Amino acid sequence: MSAEHQPEEHSAQGAHGSVAVAADGKDPFADPGLPPHEPRKQDIDERAAQRSERTVAFLFVLSMLSTIGFIASFVAFPIDELHYVWPLGNVSILHLMLGVTMGIALFCIGAGAVLWARTLMSDVELVDQRHPIAAEEDVRAKVMADFKQGAEESGFGRRKLLRTTLFGALAMVPLTGVMLLRDLGPLPKDKLRHTMWKKGERLVNINTDEPLKPEDIIVGSLSFAKPESLKNDAHDFNNQIAKAALMIVRIQPKEIKDARSAEWGHDGILVYSKICTHVGCPVSLYEQQTHHALCPCHQSTFDLADGARVIFGPAGHPLPQLRIDVDDEGYLTALGDFTEPVGPSFFERG
Repeated sequence: MSAEHQPEEHSAQGAHGSVAVAADGKDPFADPGLPPHEPRKQDIDERAAQRSERTVAFLFVLSMLSTIGFIASFVAFPIDELHYVWPLGNVSILHLMLGVTMGIALFCIGAGAVLWARTLMSDVELVDQRHPIAAEEDVRAKVMADFKQGAEESGFGRRKLLRTTLFGALAMVPLTGVMLLRDLGPLPKDKLRHTMWKKGERLVNINTDEPLKPEDIIVGSLSFAKPESLKNDAHDFNNQIAKAALMIVRIQPKEIKDARSAEWGHDGILVYSKICTHVGCPVSLYEQQTHHALCPCHQSTFDLADGARVIFGPAGHPLPQLRIDVDDEGYLTALGDFTEPVGPSFFERG
């Protein structure tokens, strides 16, 4: 472009530099303002708006169905059941279904809200001048009026189908969290109050897997046992041994202080739960001179000669004792289950 065809500009020098000004005195970089508003299809076609409304409602309903699927999966699938799923390999079906159903439930709520905002709520651009934080009374009144106007334009009050399905989806999603409370632990009434021990169940050495006779337990020793029916390859071995593990000691009968403990034992052989009544650690340290058993986690100390009474530490209850006898073949057997729950004393034992 030749010089005579270039627009004439003047340079005004100020304290902070030069500012370009066109020949007609207008700022060439002035704010162009908002572009003209272009209505959406849903703004001019009610049928399109109804289709969008049905789509949003479908997403909210799908979220509710996914929440129901989450709860059903939680009940239907065992936690330790593994299946091969390509390309994930061997996975827990329960975990997979929980993740998929919860993901769909949350995604559908978000997608429905976004679609609602983009297709049905007002999209007219508004410009408002920035104002001080401490607003005047008329400004607060204007904000409330704008809020009411926005609520009206969103269709929240007018579109009952959207409002109802949204409330339904939001109300059901928290049920997934309520269901997950099951994994905090078994209910004491149904789980911790019962172990695999029953009348006639033999005591088996946990290391050799051989049934125990009284002559296998020597004075001053500490042995560990499990139920004979609990096999090492059982799918729920860890869950069962965590409740049924035993600690066996043999004390001179004259040194046993608690009469009931002596009666529940056999010729000085006393059998207690191995699970500490504080937080469930395995009690495994034994001092034969004092007959004290020590939990290595928090130093709770139990006097095995006095009914496993707590003499030190944070444990709240004595170790439960298992009543034993000898069967016709001379093996140590249980006379029943523990009479009180094993493990941490976080609830009343009745």
